[in-house]
Amino acid sequence: MRKAVLSFMIIFAFFQNDLFAQQTDPHLEELINRAIEVSPKLNALRNKRSAADATVPQVSNLPDPILTLGLANLPTNSFSFTQEPMTGKIVGLSQMVPFPGKLGASGEVRSKDTEIIQQEIEDTRNEIKMLAAKNFYDLANIRETIELTKESQKLLENVLQVVKTKYEVSKASQQNLFQVHAEITRIEDKIKKLENKERTLVSNINALILEDSKAGIETSELHEIAAKNFTVSFLDSLAREYRPYLKGVKLREEQSMLMKDLAEYEFYPNFNLAVQYSQRDEIAKTSTDLNDFVSFMVGISLPINYGGKKSAAVEEAELKGKMFADQYEAARQMLFQKFGSSISTLQELEEREELIANGLLPQMQQAYYAALSAYQVGEIDFINVIDAQNKLLHVETEIYDIRAGYYKELSQLEFLIGTNLN
Repeated sequence: MRKAVLSFMIIFAFFQNDLFAQQTDPHLEELINRAIEVSPKLNALRNKRSAADATVPQVSNLPDPILTLGLANLPTNSFSFTQEPMTGKIVGLSQMVPFPGKLGASGEVRSKDTEIIQQEIEDTRNEIKMLAAKNFYDLANIRETIELTKESQKLLENVLQVVKTKYEVSKASQQNLFQVHAEITRIEDKIKKLENKERTLVSNINALILEDSKAGIETSELHEIAAKNFTVSFLDSLAREYRPYLKGVKLREEQSMLMKDLAEYEFYPNFNLAVQYSQRDEIAKTSTDLNDFVSFMVGISLPINYGGKKSAAVEEAELKGKMFADQYEAARQMLFQKFGSSISTLQELEEREELIANGLLPQMQQAYYAALSAYQVGEIDFINVIDAQNKLLHVETEIYDIRAGYYKELSQLEFLIGTNLN
């Protein structure tokens, strides 16, 4: 019993970890859902899909029957209905009937339009998701940079106190005071520029979700990169299975084959079924009562291929099918190039983050505090402290640049394959 419970706990923990790995940032998820919900482009495509769906019954049902009303053999000398036995009042009804299977083939061709537009909708959803994610990570990066810059400003203010103390005992020059004040002003200017970029990104995101440009957008901290090992063949297999654009091209190829089948129906005749009822009056001179007539007719169209127009329609459909097959392979070729580039970029960013976070950052921190300590005891010049502080800030902000770039590249890759890579 204890072994069974232990096994269950291990399995449960495994699935918990798997589910946790699949989770995305809740703020980003909320942003994406909102952007998809209010997107005018998606609404237009949904209406386009509904319109395409409405064309299917238009081509897959019989045309309207034709009611015929007429007079036959009416004498022109009297225009009397009782003078001649051949005179009659005619009521007819006719119905054109395409060759069996032609209407169904027409409906199948048009129904593919609905499926193609649905893939266009899905691709647009993924595009909106990518756009929202890129803006979100840029905003998160700017906010991290602002916080780091403000922390750097505090460090400089602490340095300023050290310089003032040394200046009061004539161990620091007035130039040192000017230098630290100038550096603090430079940092303040940098913060102002970063805050302006933040407002621009917030405005861009709010435009995406149709909100006021100043509405608040929440972001989370950019976490450490979790290394992922992708191959081009693996990404290609995902793209062939999930990418809506590729599915749409395949559907167009299938539609071309259905159009070829439909064009071949033009080599078969259509039929026109008709019935007529002729009512006759008695002849006035002889008081002869005349019988009414009923007529049945079947018309058959003659599918003559004048000028090769019917065979040309078949050839056109075949060539379109080949064109879409080539377009599919060309799209895959382009994706192969982008996959290789993305994999290289992701690997580079993974390696750089590990190198900076585990090597360069601790070194820059130690260098800064060592420089500050050395300045306090008069071993180095003040300019060395400023240089160490600037290098530390550069390295700290570079880590978040790398992380933002990594997550943006993943978002781009997810758009290209049409599914999540978490």
